[in-house]
Amino acid sequence: MKENRRILIIDDERPILLTLEALLNRHGFQTETAATAAAGLKALKNKPAALVLLDLQLPDAEGLQMLDQIKTERPETQVIILTAHDTLNNAIESIKRGAFHFISKPYAPEELLSLMEKALEKQSLLRETQQLREKTVELEKRLEIAETRLTPVFKSKSMQEIEELINAMAPSEANVLITGESGVGKEVIANLIHHRSRRSERPMVKLNCAAFPQTMIEGELFGYVKGAFTGAMNDFPGMIAEANESTLFLDEISDMPADLQTRFLRVLQEREYRPLGSTRTLKANFRLIAATNRPIAQALTENRLRSDLYYRLNTFQIEVPPLRERKQDIPPLVTFFVKQFAQQLGKSEPEISPEAFQKLLDYSWPGNVRELQNAMEYAVVLARQNMVGVKELPGELQLPAALQQIERSVVPQGVQSLDDMERVTILQALAHCHGNKKKAAELLGIQRPTLYNKLKRYAIEL
Repeated sequence: MKENRRILIIDDERPILLTLEALLNRHGFQTETAATAAAGLKALKNKPAALVLLDLQLPDAEGLQMLDQIKTERPETQVIILTAHDTLNNAIESIKRGAFHFISKPYAPEELLSLMEKALEKQSLLRETQQLREKTVELEKRLEIAETRLTPVFKSKSMQEIEELINAMAPSEANVLITGESGVGKEVIANLIHHRSRRSERPMVKLNCAAFPQTMIEGELFGYVKGAFTGAMNDFPGMIAEANESTLFLDEISDMPADLQTRFLRVLQEREYRPLGSTRTLKANFRLIAATNRPIAQALTENRLRSDLYYRLNTFQIEVPPLRERKQDIPPLVTFFVKQFAQQLGKSEPEISPEAFQKLLDYSWPGNVRELQNAMEYAVVLARQNMVGVKELPGELQLPAALQQIERSVVPQGVQSLDDMERVTILQALAHCHGNKKKAAELLGIQRPTLYNKLKRYAIEL
């Protein structure tokens, strides 16, 4: 804490040095003074300061040149220009060169102290971001592309527990059922299980049951012989055959037709099958991993998943929690995606500003890891001057917390009053207008004062 509040004052007027030193010491700051640019740079070299109060007119250097040197050698150090030469050009040039703020003499002590606290807060955020970046260096080494998918880094406790389970059961031949919302990384988990299994020398075979018409899934899975049906111009071995001595991953298993689920269950029980149109019985030698984004109870109740197939699949069940419940996984995922997309675009890896990083942590991520991946691609593409700020994030993340995802919401069933409906309608209008109250009022057909009154009434803070 003491290091965080160390202030270096560089000014050639001794009365100002003494006055500032006394003021800052009374408010709990550690101070050091320097009357020349050379003395100031030496002091910074010996013991870095969190903040520098810098005069523009020094006996041995021009203040803006001194500012450039400080920001080059100590980019994390914040600088407030404190000078009697308060021209507009000086102010603009100071900010362009990296000064936190420009304040003219004589100054109001309260204004100066307030600016210093804000500058120190920014410096603290930058330092925390740097520490986070350093901590993720080792995590990055564990990141790799596995069949164009991310081999995950588990930081959260829930995902570390899943990894421990995977390490224990991956070498076995047990069936696995992976559940979780869309985008949480069920296929990533399937990849990890396969790559840590005894069948990892052969590629995992994947079939998304929701990606094919129901009439085609059977042929894709079991294969067929030439002439088995109209359009079968050649033999096709099918996914079961392709997965021989490997792993078969059936994504969205609850979208498989019920009669095909029955036939596939027999394959699991008897470990043999027949391609469509064939009289030959073939051996089935694969390890099964299945996944669904539907809650199991719902899938069983709606007969989307046969109970007998479910019990056969469910030797091990892994429920992958949504990203909003494992925020600790966001920093390493952000680091990976930034690196990945920067390499694809041939750009240097941009930094994430503290404000933007906080937006990433605060967002609820309804689309989970897939949405985070898309957001970071968007941000890296738009990054300017090697920095991703809030403006480079997708619009949904820039909205106030009260408006995020409200556009996707509907008035819930069982609403008790018209007030509930009006509140949701106001939030939807504000979200649609990206928080612009004037446009939201026009959209709602009311005057702005009326909208302000309703915001106050419903305790909506933006």
